[in-house]
Amino acid sequence: MPLFYRPTQRVKKTLLGGGAMVVLAALNAPAALSFAQDRYHAYTIGRPAYKARYGSWDRVSIPERFRTNAIHAALLRTGKVLIVAGSGNDEEHFDAGTFDTVLWDPDAGTFKKIGTPEDFFCGGHAALPDGRLLVAGGTARYEVLGDEVRHAGGGMRVKNENPDKPLTLRKGTVFTSPAGAEYVSKFDVTVPKAKRAFEVDYDRSGAMKPWKTRVTASERRVFVEAVEEGPQAVTGKAAQYRIRGLTGKAADNAYGLAERISMDKQDFQGIRAAYEFDPVAEKYVPVAPMKEARWYPTLVGLDDGRVLAVSGLDDVGEILAGGNEIYDPRTKKWSKGPFRYFPTYPALFLTKGGKLFYPGANAGYGPADKGRVPGLWDPEKNTFTEVGGLTDADELETAAALMLPPAQDQKVMVLGGGGVGESGRSTSRTAVADLTKARPVFERGPDLPQGTRYLNSVLMPDDTVFTTGGSRDYRGRGASNILKAQFYDPATGRLTAAADPTVGRNYHSEALLLPDGRVATFGSDSLYGDKANTRLGTFEQRMEVYTPPALHRGNGVRPVIGKGPESVTRGGSASYAVEGSERIATARLMRPSAVTHTTDVEQRSVELGLKRKPGRVTVTVPEDPALVPPGWYMLFLTDTRGTPSVAKWVRVG
Repeated sequence: MPLFYRPTQRVKKTLLGGGAMVVLAALNAPAALSFAQDRYHAYTIGRPAYKARYGSWDRVSIPERFRTNAIHAALLRTGKVLIVAGSGNDEEHFDAGTFDTVLWDPDAGTFKKIGTPEDFFCGGHAALPDGRLLVAGGTARYEVLGDEVRHAGGGMRVKNENPDKPLTLRKGTVFTSPAGAEYVSKFDVTVPKAKRAFEVDYDRSGAMKPWKTRVTASERRVFVEAVEEGPQAVTGKAAQYRIRGLTGKAADNAYGLAERISMDKQDFQGIRAAYEFDPVAEKYVPVAPMKEARWYPTLVGLDDGRVLAVSGLDDVGEILAGGNEIYDPRTKKWSKGPFRYFPTYPALFLTKGGKLFYPGANAGYGPADKGRVPGLWDPEKNTFTEVGGLTDADELETAAALMLPPAQDQKVMVLGGGGVGESGRSTSRTAVADLTKARPVFERGPDLPQGTRYLNSVLMPDDTVFTTGGSRDYRGRGASNILKAQFYDPATGRLTAAADPTVGRNYHSEALLLPDGRVATFGSDSLYGDKANTRLGTFEQRMEVYTPPALHRGNGVRPVIGKGPESVTRGGSASYAVEGSERIATARLMRPSAVTHTTDVEQRSVELGLKRKPGRVTVTVPEDPALVPPGWYMLFLTDTRGTPSVAKWVRVG
């Protein structure tokens, strides 16, 4: 199929013949009609009455040098947005070691390039109690499709039986099979010292025998490729491999083990690297790496401020079997977490009692029959209680999911989604699970206007949910981007229309709430650039910001939070100067987003106790750390007309 359109000879002759003017007029009529319709639409959406009912969209002006492929977006406690591309799903950037991060200041309208030490493309992120952003995982290798594989490859388990020192093998180390085939490692690998244990035994008289020493080899995996092209290096048999360059005792203590090396498709591979992004210094700070390499992981904050890293593709491109780990921001180190399997980028929400709710929503990799069932996971006991009632349960990949506001209601919603992998199926289903019930089940919500994958959903200060974008088909195939937006109201259970965006968003897109109450949208990575799927797509680098209807009403008058504390304890209160305090209806703490691949487990909205007196408002924070995990939040006050204040940043300890 050609990648461009070429007119047929019949069309050429018609255009050049005597009836050319008639044909051209006919061809131009639809364009003229479209132009008139566009002008009328622009007039309609620009009217104050329209904006006051539906809101409005504005493009963000981005200097060319700061345009990037937004794979991840996170709001920092400074009010700036960290936009992380890494290699940006561009293999040429990966090969060149060109990794990108841009810091956007929505208030000043400025952009800044941030030095990016690793390829964080498709890593994970979560806010830490001090306002830093933990970023972990990313890309070690791009996938190689089956018909492009030239060298047999697979995972090599490197063993070290030396209890006295670790073993470090550099990228390019050669492993030789018993048959003489040679394989080259694609990454550096360090194998810890072997474990030495002393065994004590006694004879029949009770006297202690001389101690015996038992050594248990340590191991790490590394991806290897055959030196020679072709299938001759393929093997499905377990074997021990010699390591070139090691001699004598060192050669006896170290060796490789591989069970299967094939010409199959080679998936993306993850990295172990972890960093904290400092929002004040505006730089990445390295911390201890994870034990497991992870690509497409979810990082979710726990009620004590630690962060759980779950799932991902490992260092040889296989989905992790369930080896999760926990980061402690006080020690800057990782420890072993509860063992449980999830597909990649699972949506996990912290609920009362410290349990994590998995609504089944995920993005990407994993078999269709494993880890797809929703349920409540208790990480302490490592128990999992299934939650049923969900229709279209086989269409949860690329679904949106969120904890509905306020968090005290303990309701989690899923919206849309599609079939596993490159399926063209999508669903309009929404559903809500009430976790306060003894036996929670999903109950059907209102249908979306059409089947939708990659829908971005954002919690708003007035307790509504703003949803926008998505596509009907996988990665927008068939020009299926959905230029629609809507609000969901948990109080009424209804969807209402919002102004239509002008930029389509599907895979690799994000949306998040800004401190001024607007919503910013980024990214999109369409597979194709035309309806016939004959032209490759390009990454969408334009940004749009949505202004909700409330900010178009009342001549721009909105509550203003004046002087007051920047920190408050759980169970404690804080008082703020507020002019017109008698008109304040609600107070919310809103945790800033860290979103990628339709997955945003960070955002939550917490209802605060509210007392008013002339010129002042006093708010009270709930005591439960599972409702209000430690960290920085946006404090929004909303008046009786539904108009929110600009947020004040408050730290909850």
